Amino acid sequence: MGSLHADNLENSCIENPLDPEEFRRQGHMMIDFLADYYRDVEKYPVRSQVEPGYLRKLLPESAPYNPEPIETILQDVQTQIVPGITHWQSPNYFAYFPSSGSIAGFLGEMLSTGFNVVGFNWMSSPAATELESIVMDWLGKMLKLPKSFLFSGNGGGVLQGTTCEAILCTLTAARDRMLNKIGRENICKLVVYGSDQTHCALQKAAQIAGIHPKNFRAVPTTKTNSFGLTPDALRSTILADIEAGLVPLFLCATVGTTSSTAVDPIGPLCEVAKDYWIWVHVDAAYAGSACICPEFRHFIDGVENADSFSLNAHKWFFTTLDCCCLWVKEPSALVKALSTNPEYLRNKATDSKQVVDYKDWQIALSRRFRSMKLWLVLRSYGVANLRNFLRSHVKMAKNFEGFIAQDKRFEIVVPRTFAMVCFRLLPPSPPLSIMKVYQNGNGVHHSNHLQDETRANELNHRLLESINASGSAYMTHAMVGGVYMIRFAVGATLTEERHVVLAWKVVQEHADTILATF
Repeated sequence: MGSLHADNLENSCIENPLDPEEFRRQGHMMIDFLADYYRDVEKYPVRSQVEPGYLRKLLPESAPYNPEPIETILQDVQTQIVPGITHWQSPNYFAYFPSSGSIAGFLGEMLSTGFNVVGFNWMSSPAATELESIVMDWLGKMLKLPKSFLFSGNGGGVLQGTTCEAILCTLTAARDRMLNKIGRENICKLVVYGSDQTHCALQKAAQIAGIHPKNFRAVPTTKTNSFGLTPDALRSTILADIEAGLVPLFLCATVGTTSSTAVDPIGPLCEVAKDYWIWVHVDAAYAGSACICPEFRHFIDGVENADSFSLNAHKWFFTTLDCCCLWVKEPSALVKALSTNPEYLRNKATDSKQVVDYKDWQIALSRRFRSMKLWLVLRSYGVANLRNFLRSHVKMAKNFEGFIAQDKRFEIVVPRTFAMVCFRLLPPSPPLSIMKVYQNGNGVHHSNHLQDETRANELNHRLLESINASGSAYMTHAMVGGVYMIRFAVGATLTEERHVVLAWKVVQEHADTILATF
């Protein structure tokens, strides 16, 4: 009881954590802070320059006992947090794939967070469910998806957090559909297919879904086919599995692979898959957004024969993280695999079977009002402007590709398809004194190819690290066919042509320095 007096003192100074006027005051401060951040973001080193553990040295070991003013907290954000951020919104950010933002996406996120609804079923917030169904049909029509993927055609769309979730949900639906046919005791026979360029999300989903690790197939690709999965390679792999008594289950075809934006031929792969009752999911996480442009739509030709299709609006569609758009032809397959119906969630609307309960289309029960931000993006910019934004990024990437072509020290490793350029710096010929040669039948000397590639890979590793350490630009790498290449992905919303020109100058300057000592 000795703490009673102290407790009374504490209770006497409590303010409501959601006081409208204080929310207005602090909210204005936060918007001003972020507006200044976007204005100044290109001045920061793009990749964070801090060392591991930097923040623990700066922050107290325990939470504050008494409240601190927002002014103090924002000052600490500026001095302690911002240095530890890799600035994905920087116009000099060309790494991984973009995480493009926009005013509309941000404001939609504000509305979603402000309402703070938990829209697990229709009853819990009818507008959240119905708006999601509507915007997914809108976007599906923009992509010219077949009607079978839309609610009007007995299919439907759902907003997941990420592609990892979308693949896991569809793989789980495919698994249960197959096991209901062949018996659950045969789960160890199920086989999942992708290529050696497919995102690692597929392998993770297979592990979670209980697919035996030995039954995951990463079918090899080659440069001859631009690292796309060929129907012949898929079929031969499937036949070998059937011969071994296994059961083909699921294929993930990709439009715009992470390493090189390779495109798997959807139509021909679906033709193979249908012969073996395989569920086909099309992962267009990055490149799907571009397919709202007529000139890119052909990359998803054949999608009418797939079972599911997804893209990430938070990558290249100006909608803040997270927002993965998933369409399925057979929503009942998701519902059968993922639904639970405890008594405490029963309600008249659900029992009527006239509404969508999105909790049954995803892994988690709770879900955010993601459709609000996608709705604002679609309405604020319109189809025409969204297409032009995407085209401007492709044009900038094409210009960067042109810069590389003019400098014979560099080469394009794989053809540019969308807004990412994969290139490398070629190593200078080694002195004859250290060159290992062999004599061929024509009497011509050749340096050992493997040794050349090793030198080239080391050179480009050094070049990339030098560029990123400078803070002037940020790029990342990939390995395809044993070749280490630098990925230059245009897509940050604030990027303009001048930033691409500057990035190329940075590449050239660091190449000059490294070649001088290589």
